[in-house]
Amino acid sequence: MATQQIPVVVLAGFLGSGKTTLLNHLLGAGDGTRIGAIVNDFGSIEIDAMTVAGQVDSMVSLGNGCLCCAVDTSELDTYLERLARPAARIDVIVIEASGLAEPQELIRMILASDNDRIVYGGLIEVVDAAEFDDTRARHPELDRHVGIADIVVLNKADRIGDAARQALLDRLADLAPGRPVICTAYGRVDPELFFDRGTGEDLDASVRQLSFEDLLREAAANGGPAGQDDDHREHGDDRCGDGEDRCDHPEHVHHTGQAGHLHAGYQSVEFTSSEPMHPRRLMSFLDSRPTGLYRIKGFVHFDVPENRQKFTLHAVGDFLRFYPAPWPKGEERSTQLVMIGSGVDAPALRKELENCRETGPSDADVNSMWGVLRYVAAREEDVEADI
Repeated sequence: MATQQIPVVVLAGFLGSGKTTLLNHLLGAGDGTRIGAIVNDFGSIEIDAMTVAGQVDSMVSLGNGCLCCAVDTSELDTYLERLARPAARIDVIVIEASGLAEPQELIRMILASDNDRIVYGGLIEVVDAAEFDDTRARHPELDRHVGIADIVVLNKADRIGDAARQALLDRLADLAPGRPVICTAYGRVDPELFFDRGTGEDLDASVRQLSFEDLLREAAANGGPAGQDDDHREHGDDRCGDGEDRCDHPEHVHHTGQAGHLHAGYQSVEFTSSEPMHPRRLMSFLDSRPTGLYRIKGFVHFDVPENRQKFTLHAVGDFLRFYPAPWPKGEERSTQLVMIGSGVDAPALRKELENCRETGPSDADVNSMWGVLRYVAAREEDVEADI
């Protein structure tokens, strides 16, 4: 049985873009998800609360150094091992890079890791909408960072007008063609855009370690400054750029206390098929994913000799992995996929996948699986074929 892998998400962006605010939001809105974090400094995260709770199993701090310069791949593996060990029960690991870190180097380090319990979970580049031009002038490499991102978060979008916001979205679309751009304020993006929510269940609740979410909720209940947004400190409420309390911009994601409101920033499209999928047609779809599609998760059924296992699929940005494993006894063989992104055409996505089904006599043979098998992790080669 394949080991459950923990996605490692890189959170990058230049100083002041709102990375720590976004991380704080993810920690507080995780709804039971246990998030491990590797950070360069604590920023506005509740350091006192973490000290009391002894968060040694869910936080690794590197002080004021730059992660991609301070450690090499083997050292990063050491940090990841602390967070990914089964006893920590971590659902996702977030690396908050320093403002001057090179995201491409961090991605290389994750992909070169020897830890088979982790998998690359995507690069999130946080951009300051109000200071974009000034940041770009100081750091011309911003264009390159945006260009390699798997998803771009345009933060502080409430600080600029509609015309300026649209112009900036157009520029980001040119810098990162096909990538989803999430327009938000206060770093408030639904965590499910970036990773799956955990169950929130521990084997022994009586000895469960406090999570960041527990701490933030306790601080809020006691009147503490849980979730204070440093990058919007001067704003007293959640307002759009026109200064009115009411927001008429559906792409904005404001915190209003309504359970479903945070879902405005992304779409989730489901696809199921009882017919097996044609491997070549499916790979053609995966190799030419449409604009705005960020993540794909689920499993695939191929009716190909020596390849009839259950192929779990993990895709984020350009990264793709298949994990074959035997079908559980009694489970119906089918394909079930969930596609997550922003501004995607749901009917068109389903139509493309429907065209990947084998609805008649199959012409797929072992050679047709080569495209799929290119993305099977080496550690899965010992999985027995279900023939």
